[in-house]
Amino acid sequence: MFALLPAFAAVAVGLIALAWSADRFVEGAAVTARHLGVPALLVGMLVIGFGTSAPELLVSVTAAGQGNAALALGNAIGSNIVNIALILGLTAVIAPIAVHSGIIRREIPLLMAVTALFSLLALDGGLTRLDGALLVLALGGIVGWSIWQARRHRDDALSGEVELKLQEEAPLTPGRAWLWLAMGLLVLLASSRLLVWGAVEIAQAFGVSDLVIGLTIVALGTSLPELASSIVAARRGEPDLALGNVIGSNLFNTLGVIGVAVLIQPFAVAGAVLWRDLPVMIALTLGMAAMAWGFTSPGRLTRVEGAVLVFAYLSYTLLLLGTRWP
Repeated sequence: MFALLPAFAAVAVGLIALAWSADRFVEGAAVTARHLGVPALLVGMLVIGFGTSAPELLVSVTAAGQGNAALALGNAIGSNIVNIALILGLTAVIAPIAVHSGIIRREIPLLMAVTALFSLLALDGGLTRLDGALLVLALGGIVGWSIWQARRHRDDALSGEVELKLQEEAPLTPGRAWLWLAMGLLVLLASSRLLVWGAVEIAQAFGVSDLVIGLTIVALGTSLPELASSIVAARRGEPDLALGNVIGSNLFNTLGVIGVAVLIQPFAVAGAVLWRDLPVMIALTLGMAAMAWGFTSPGRLTRVEGAVLVFAYLSYTLLLLGTRWP
């Protein structure tokens, strides 16, 4: 057990450093983008929504580069599950989320389509570089769509919430924003390598599969920036920003994180992913859509619905920790 102390320390330090550096990176990127004249709505849709997934990207790319495809895939899928079930659930429990943004309502069907695309590509039990290229191209299309939407809907509710957030961060000068951006990226790179090393060492020592480690500890750790930003947004009365963080992160995880990692190292998709983890991710995405569209209440995620999501996450995690499957 004492031999594993460096690995446990690496995981702990890696998680803390990831959370700190991701916050600095996103804050620096958002303020820099506004200083460069980027519309607030585009900052909310891309810089904040996608930027909070920087830890997932770097951890999965690092794992794929080291030939650990299972950890890379588990991190991406597990982060999507954490985002909806735990983060969105806890956020709704703290402060019910009313959905006002038309952009957010249009992004939800887009997320459902992206989830369906990834599921189809994974059904044959493997992800090739061609699949990775298709996912990255789809991400490029979404970025283009986001830019178009930002120009058409400057008065969207999400734009106002982003403006308020950026005003709170106004003390950051352009030079300091660039410093946060660069420092955040450097620490993200270092902490990602540290976290992957520690997680693999612990998994091998306890006989736990890299996939399960990726779906649990690593996925939860890399999702900490989304957790912090979503809870703060909800408490400040910025519900669309909280939901937008989750949707944007899941879009980027599915297309960017998995796509880039597969381009580096093609994945074999374990059977457990196809019948256990992927169906859970699909079910949670559909459940979030039903709640946000107002099928159960008028465009509002209630505390009860949030509690259901958190219960679903805890149940899934217990299933993972108690299973003997890889």
